[in-house]
Amino acid sequence: MSLPGEAGKSVFITGASSGLGRQMAIEFARRGYRVALTARRLDMLEALRPELQQQGARAVFVAALDVSDEAAVTQVFADARAFLGTVDIVVANAGIGHLGRIGTLAFAKARDTINTNVIGFMATVDAAMRCFAAQGFGHVVGISSVAAFRGLPAGGAYGASKSAVTAYLQALRAECHGSPILVTTLSPGFIDTPINRGAKSRPFVIPVEQGGKLLVDLIERRVECATVPRWPWAMLARLIAILPTGVVARFR
Repeated sequence: MSLPGEAGKSVFITGASSGLGRQMAIEFARRGYRVALTARRLDMLEALRPELQQQGARAVFVAALDVSDEAAVTQVFADARAFLGTVDIVVANAGIGHLGRIGTLAFAKARDTINTNVIGFMATVDAAMRCFAAQGFGHVVGISSVAAFRGLPAGGAYGASKSAVTAYLQALRAECHGSPILVTTLSPGFIDTPINRGAKSRPFVIPVEQGGKLLVDLIERRVECATVPRWPWAMLARLIAILPTGVVARFR
């Protein structure tokens, strides 16, 4: 199994064209990884490729991918593995964040949120596990959110999708216990990316460069679960979970 600091490490990232996925790709490149990047927008990945090469990536694979298309996920995984040789880490990061009150938010947007954040996430993890079973090792990383800790007004669909991510990875971690396959759940708070720039309030927001570094640091440390950053979200997430409904109702 490739370890942090060893030559030839590889990482497969979904949703890598912008936001946290893009920044993690840059951070992994700086650390000498071979990287496989996927997103719906191939042009943005192609534009990112030379930057990653300049930052130190040993190899760069890019492919257009809609993670909610399970057949496409399977094919792109096979292509990436053929290009990279092995896939050591898979970061299931692709996600969207439509906000709106239930009954007001267009249901098509709620469906898109679940299709991408849950179905697409599960398809990615399933393909990763089949790849890891074939090669005998691997590390699954799922990007959840502090929104998974409590359903909030206007965030029903998004919070539900991230709760599903967290629960799915809990089940996978138990299934992989004692095996050479590692499972990590990372739950960011507000990191300055396009997915949250429309929010009315972004408490404790941090720059995307800082967020990307923290995420990759935690992945290399092989933590099981963590909020990002740890402070103050590790405390706040647990506090939010036990607040009375009347208090939560004032959030938006």
